[in-house]
Amino acid sequence: MLSSACLYGILDLGYVAAAEAEQVTRELLEGGVEVLQLRAKGVPAAEVAQVGRRLAPICRAQGVPFILNDHPELVAACGADGAHIGQDDGPLATARDAAGPGALIGRSTHSLAQVEAALAEGADYLGFGPLFATPTKPTYVPIGLEDIAAAQTLAGDRPIFCIGGVKLENLSRLRAAGARRVVIVSGLLQAPDRRAYARACRSSLRFS
Repeated sequence: MLSSACLYGILDLGYVAAAEAEQVTRELLEGGVEVLQLRAKGVPAAEVAQVGRRLAPICRAQGVPFILNDHPELVAACGADGAHIGQDDGPLATARDAAGPGALIGRSTHSLAQVEAALAEGADYLGFGPLFATPTKPTYVPIGLEDIAAAQTLAGDRPIFCIGGVKLENLSRLRAAGARRVVIVSGLLQAPDRRAYARACRSSLRFS
């Protein structure tokens, strides 16, 4: 299902209270988010697992892959579909072993060299960015749009999602630069109407 997805949403507990996670998840999926990741930086693993177990059935009912950020060891316990790891999270093979058979493993990349390395180690999909400055990762230096087309070429049939400061208002620029899939965080989570915002993003990605 990742191959046909263009809108990847992240439910970040830095923006959304854990008690609201289920309602926000429903809003995002009803709006057309096609992959959902739970990100909970600094949250104890036990709490991540608790929230994950509540969200996994919602995603499964909609046929939407549910991904955990940073916690491949919790994939089976949560009923998640996979995990997403960063550049500093060790070998992808280790994450795949921890997540269990059949789990999806994604890798964050910040350069073309890292894209090549992630593909070589067998990542199921990639994140590529941050393209713009983003409050989610304030210490990351934006890489800009220049390498998007080249990253897409390197990835071939492997899904690559552009991330970092992506919002509805800059989707046309990303499309012009060669982006086919994006990750949106604060734009979705802080929208007054999350369903409408997600629908507008998905429409822009598919038809612009």
